[in-house]
Amino acid sequence: MRRRVVVTGIGCVTPLGTNPEQLWQNLLAGKSGVARTTLFDAANFPTKISAEVRNWSIADEGEDAAVWAKRSRHTTFAAGAAKQAVRDAGVMDGVEPTRFGVYLGAGEGQQDFYRFARMMTAATTSGDFSLKKFVEAAVKELDPVAELEQEPNMPAGYLAGMFNAQGPNVNCLTACAASSQAIGEATEIIRRGEADVMLSGGAHSMIHPFGVTGFNLLTALSERNDEPERASRPFDLHRDGFVLGEGAAMVVLEEFERAKARGAKIYGEIAGYGTTADAYRITDTHPEGRGAAACIEMALRDAGLNGEDVHYINAHGTSTAVNDRVETVAIRRAFGPQADKIPVSSTKSMTGHLIAAAGATELIICLMTLRDHIVPPTINYETPDPDCDLDYVPNKAREHRCTAALSNSFGFGGQNITLIAAAV
Repeated sequence: MRRRVVVTGIGCVTPLGTNPEQLWQNLLAGKSGVARTTLFDAANFPTKISAEVRNWSIADEGEDAAVWAKRSRHTTFAAGAAKQAVRDAGVMDGVEPTRFGVYLGAGEGQQDFYRFARMMTAATTSGDFSLKKFVEAAVKELDPVAELEQEPNMPAGYLAGMFNAQGPNVNCLTACAASSQAIGEATEIIRRGEADVMLSGGAHSMIHPFGVTGFNLLTALSERNDEPERASRPFDLHRDGFVLGEGAAMVVLEEFERAKARGAKIYGEIAGYGTTADAYRITDTHPEGRGAAACIEMALRDAGLNGEDVHYINAHGTSTAVNDRVETVAIRRAFGPQADKIPVSSTKSMTGHLIAAAGATELIICLMTLRDHIVPPTINYETPDPDCDLDYVPNKAREHRCTAALSNSFGFGGQNITLIAAAV
């Protein structure tokens, strides 16, 4: 008999709130975290807007900001969210270090575009590129500490040290599905009995020239620069791409009997986990939602639930033409006629797309929905798209009894993750 896994602590640092309660209240109010980009000069980019974390410091969580100054932005966000989650769980007393692990879905850290630009300038004369000059410039320009700090594995390493988590320590990077996959795999570790407590979630910051250039080349980002707050509009007919965000979200996962024995506050159980691949194209979703539908169905089987048992779906809902249409198709394939009865919302309409940190953030939102029986809205939904015909909870939060909530995360490369959180 497999062990049950529950969430006993949550934490987040996001563009819409730098702790879970602040995030939740802003979501219910339909606020947007999108504004003009300030982290770099985006004036000459097709996309000049983003969802940045503003007015926050690691000092807010009791850490020495000077110590963290040379650490990458994604690591600092991860540390802040993790401190909130561990404090919330009250889990440190009595936990055996070798039975306490970390499993993250963290992306790469902030990349120094300007340093790279100086290297390229030094290496290019009259249009000719010199590898020798590039290497000479790199020796002078590159900071070995900065290069190390931007690696995706660094947040997990720092968190292990902060909390003396001597158990499994893993980072996965499966694009937009990463932190959901991390939570699913961390759940499996506890289910198998290899750990009793896991700190899991994700962190990412791609709001820099390299990140924005890449997504612009893919034509994935909204260019609604004159109306930042209205740019992210999942499922709306006039959507034109997602808005890039940043941040971190963490959950403390704990074996149910242990949590119950110590009288822990329980937000919900990780009841279902599904993971599939489209096996199609690297940046295109299968047009019939093949992998996404199979992923939802796998999570339902894992949870032992039927379609009518799910009362809310937090959609991947990126606000791109293809994703929103295909996700709608996948939900219909997985739920059949029941799909018309389930509220589906995309909170990326307010937070922007936090990439590797998106799934963990949205799981926390599902847990808040279970707690308060309120479904957050999809804002900026104005013109229905005939290809997107579900109940997207347009523009206003809704009271709705909820004992099981499903969260979808679908990443570039065709990675699909579905998590189901259930009330205990």
